[in-house]
Amino acid sequence: MIKRGGYRKDFSQRLGFFPLLPPKDSSRRRLWIQAVSVGEIQAIGPLLRGLKNSGKTEVVLTTTTSTGYRLARELYAELCLKIGLFPIDFWPCSHIAWGRIQPDAVVLTEGELWPEHLGHAERRHVPALLINARLSDKSFRRHQKFNWFTKSLVQKFSWIGAGSEEDANRLENVGASANRIEVTGNLKFDVPSTSPLSHAEKSKLRESLGFGQASSTVVILGSSTWEGEETLLLETVKQLRNSGIDTRLLLVPRHAERREALMKEIRLSGLSYHQRSVGGTIAPANTIFHLADTTGELRTLTPAADLAFCGKSLSPHEGGQTPIDCAASGVPLVYGPGMSNFREICRGLEAVGAATKALDATSAKESLMALAKDEKKRLQQSQAAVTWHQKNRGATERTLQKLLS
Repeated sequence: MIKRGGYRKDFSQRLGFFPLLPPKDSSRRRLWIQAVSVGEIQAIGPLLRGLKNSGKTEVVLTTTTSTGYRLARELYAELCLKIGLFPIDFWPCSHIAWGRIQPDAVVLTEGELWPEHLGHAERRHVPALLINARLSDKSFRRHQKFNWFTKSLVQKFSWIGAGSEEDANRLENVGASANRIEVTGNLKFDVPSTSPLSHAEKSKLRESLGFGQASSTVVILGSSTWEGEETLLLETVKQLRNSGIDTRLLLVPRHAERREALMKEIRLSGLSYHQRSVGGTIAPANTIFHLADTTGELRTLTPAADLAFCGKSLSPHEGGQTPIDCAASGVPLVYGPGMSNFREICRGLEAVGAATKALDATSAKESLMALAKDEKKRLQQSQAAVTWHQKNRGATERTLQKLLS
């Protein structure tokens, strides 16, 4: 909270003092949906619209991070009865919030297992559901270590919608009942506005980033990068430019608060740059490095790229960031070996030839340079990625049917 700031707003809600709600409508079920951060907030958008259109539910949406809270209020104010902050998972705070919200069912997302929250659901005989459920390698190891405790939590869910077969198997391994688990797929495949842009739309977006409209220009995206990975991308772009290829870098770091360190490194390159948080959305012409140090814009900016590097995938980092947005936009992908949080997704992308898994930083750089020089291969990978993405849609509808049943 201290490092990222922004937690002061409506802090009383974290202590359980949720705003008072109108009396419950007996014709509608009140769902309390909790989504931790920006990624989860964006993923549930189509689901919230489906619930609203059904006319059978009213949704109270809570989130944990300050950025997630801001984004939820911007995007979903008309779809929810109320948007607020999740209480600290401590009995007094949780008790007060439950008394104010009075849900008919509670819904958690991905890997959220809040003991006090689930305890309240059990004691009040309120169904608890886990949607888009997944367990990363790190989480799976931790839950196995404390299996007795995890089992007591996952068995409180009346239904679990797993993101993949592997996630379903892991959840069963840590104690969830097999007959309560259903593989619904990943909600993030259904998030709208990530399809490839038309030639005119793409040119307009690239021009706004300062990259011009020349067909020979190659734009590399650093997608949710972590420390050290930006250095690799900066060096790759400089080397490609020295070889005669007009290459630009659209850098979107995972943590915008690292902007000062990144700007220092970019300035040392001696090449032209634009810092989005300071200079606005329109960059000067002939920008080489565009630092998108803002929040919630990655999905909008991704289609401008010709190829991308997926962050948090090179040592010492592990787990990876989502490759789904790039695939939906038809952007060929390169990533390191540390994509364990998206193992099945990466296997699928690699199987159809839409992504390249590098062994280390050196091979990642080589793969990026090879793709930058091979327009034909980029086009093939782009088409493969879009086709793969379309075949994997449908998780929202399957989840929606369960929530409305």
